[in-house]
Amino acid sequence: MTERASVRVKYVIGPDGSPLTIADLPPVTTRRWVIRRKAEVVAAVRGGLLSLDEACKRYTLTVEEFLSWQSSIDRHGLAGLRATRVQHYRN
Repeated sequence: MTERASVRVKYVIGPDGSPLTIADLPPVTTRRWVIRRKAEVVAAVRGGLLSLDEACKRYTLTVEEFLSWQSSIDRHGLAGLRATRVQHYRN
């Protein structure tokens, strides 16, 4: 029987340009999602530090919520993650 080896990276480059490891990610108990924390989770998933499924389970996010963060970053940069400006960026 062959098992697929899960290749895991040790770190990715975070939104501020510094290395980001699993230990640097927001705590599992995070309830207040500021721009930096959202961007760190997106960077971790994009870089292979976490899978999308792992990130959603770890932070009790829906796939749609995570994908909206990712889409906001792609369209508007980090400013697109501001909760107070959501309506502005959706138009």
